[in-house]
Amino acid sequence: MPKDFLSVADWSADELRGMLARARELKDLLKRGERPQTLEGRTLVMYFEHPSLRTRVTFEAGMTQLGGHAILLRPEEVGIGTREPASDVARNLSRWVDGLMARAPSHALLEELARVATIPIVNGLTDLLHPCQVMADLLTISERADPERVEIAYVGDGNNVANSLLLACSVLGLRLRLGTPASHRPAVRVRRQAEERAARSGARILWTEDPVEAVRGADFVYTDVWASMGQETEAQTRRKIFRPYQVNARLLQHAPDALVMHDLPAHRGEEITDEVLDGPRSIVFDQAENRLHAQKAILERLLSRRR
Repeated sequence: MPKDFLSVADWSADELRGMLARARELKDLLKRGERPQTLEGRTLVMYFEHPSLRTRVTFEAGMTQLGGHAILLRPEEVGIGTREPASDVARNLSRWVDGLMARAPSHALLEELARVATIPIVNGLTDLLHPCQVMADLLTISERADPERVEIAYVGDGNNVANSLLLACSVLGLRLRLGTPASHRPAVRVRRQAEERAARSGARILWTEDPVEAVRGADFVYTDVWASMGQETEAQTRRKIFRPYQVNARLLQHAPDALVMHDLPAHRGEEITDEVLDGPRSIVFDQAENRLHAQKAILERLLSRRR
């Protein structure tokens, strides 16, 4: 079993399904007022270089609900790369706490932390991947249908969310259609990994520049912001490029039974309209809720074995 949760591609299909099953169980237990103290005495450090609502609250609440404790660290308090190197930070934290969740723009930073640390490192979001989000997404889909029997469509920017969704579907043997401009496809590194995993799992992955082709007949239509954190200077250019990919009532006419997904926060009126985001087909807040349960399952898997 991997030490870290940096990418869903590091885990087997059975391991991912096991965590999703446990997430469903933990969600049911919480609804019944039961909070298994499986992480009693465990401490998680949460390191944030980006603003956060869902990631910050769900990781801290998840640790509390499982009987553990979370400590927030901000960049100015740590000074990775200025006050001391990432390797020294990893060595120190490994002697004090049971795990580190990091949200940072550099995926390479998390890989370095994981290489040196003896404790588990959890990817809370990087410029390349957002694996905890896609676990919540799969949990949300599985509450409504068998993921192996549905068509999932993603339209917009081939960003960290699209990368993780592509990898998850490739590992689990699911069907995914990606609608992005040729200039903004998922990362080459990720596409190569996905091709390897899909060849083993039987996943069916389609890429197209045509958003209508991507969503036609889909069961779930997913989108994300066109300009992510750190890309604000490109926002105007990106609006022009991605305008045809907006998830609106017209586009959804080609997927009349589809449910709509977004990882939030949304730029309303850009990648998705208010009418759709707030409409009866939207399950975006179910996705947000499921961040809590999916991450509790991940934390249990990584931290409960530590002594």
